[in-house]
Amino acid sequence: MKKKPEKLHMANKKASIIVLAVAALIFSAAVFLIYSQDYLNGIEEHFTAHAGGFLEFERGTVLEILSEELKPDEGAEGHLRGNQKLSVVIRSGRYKGEIMTANNFFGAIIGVPLEVGDSVIFTVKTHDDGSHIATVLEFNRVPTLAVCLLLFFAVIVLVGGRTGVKSLIGLIFTAVCLFAILIPLLIKGAPTILTTFLVCAYIAVVSFTVLGGVHRKTVSAFLGTMAGVLLALLFALAAQHFAKIDGYRLDTAEELLQMRYYESPLRIRGLLAAGVIISALGAVMDVAMSISSSLEEVHAANPAMTGKELFRSGMNIGHDMAGTMTNTLILAFLGCEFSFIIFLYAQGLTFRRLLSSPFVGIEAISSLASSIGMILAIPLTALIASVLIAGKDRKGKNGVRKKKAKR
Repeated sequence: MKKKPEKLHMANKKASIIVLAVAALIFSAAVFLIYSQDYLNGIEEHFTAHAGGFLEFERGTVLEILSEELKPDEGAEGHLRGNQKLSVVIRSGRYKGEIMTANNFFGAIIGVPLEVGDSVIFTVKTHDDGSHIATVLEFNRVPTLAVCLLLFFAVIVLVGGRTGVKSLIGLIFTAVCLFAILIPLLIKGAPTILTTFLVCAYIAVVSFTVLGGVHRKTVSAFLGTMAGVLLALLFALAAQHFAKIDGYRLDTAEELLQMRYYESPLRIRGLLAAGVIISALGAVMDVAMSISSSLEEVHAANPAMTGKELFRSGMNIGHDMAGTMTNTLILAFLGCEFSFIIFLYAQGLTFRRLLSSPFVGIEAISSLASSIGMILAIPLTALIASVLIAGKDRKGKNGVRKKKAKR
């Protein structure tokens, strides 16, 4: 009796190693193809080039406040506005170690007043004659964000244990894929929607394999995830077609259009749908894995359950998840743009005009598409999991029933 579980475990382990090895090869090939050319460097040079010189972004530290002019901004709840002249030391780049004088301009919505010892991001402009000048761009928030990230990692590991570590690996891998593969590919002109969908499918495969290996519950979760994301994408495409809205109505469309002047073939039209794919992926993965894991446990507790009974159990589990997850998803979208919603509401727009604005249309399509993908992933995952789990043991179950009938 012990040999079969051991053989099954070894087979799953070998399959997991093969999947991860193939994924590593695909990742290496993608990185090589993307970064074997200096295309992105060329774009970066275009953006940092300025008439009469070029601009660099460097890190530095405030040594001394030479002069300052501060006064409260009564219209901004007492925020300070004004300017400072600072003595700073550059900590990175070609001017590393050099002491410069830098200006810091700030108000309620730009910049902050600085103190001695603050770490700051500067723009250093070098002119054609070799002279250069530094200006404060922003307070350096990287150390604070790094501490927050470490605390987040610590909480996941302490609460989640070994599974938490695996989830962290999946999270880091997802971030690397999005920033090192997906975004560069899109900037190079790759088909926006297809590329985003394939990269997200790749992320899902690796994440599920790292989390649970190649197992019927992870296979069920993956298939349910991709089915849900695909349905969310189809809904988003249909909705944006009838609403006559696409990526060119995003807030950043004007800035993205400027990239075309720097020879970037970025396809902006599909960015709205691509955003739906990415935003839906996390929620759908969560739901699909929860459903498939629950059905695996239900089947382990009662191996005699039929596929139909397992499907019914999956739907019962999914009913409660659908209510809470949908609410969470929509509130998350609205929370990200809460300040802009207040601004629109304060304009006294009519209800019809408010709903017809591109901003509301984009947010509504994104929220509803992701929610629909997540909800539909529940019955799809339950169906797939019930077939895979119950179908694998059908012969054994029939044998058990025949023995019971003979008795």
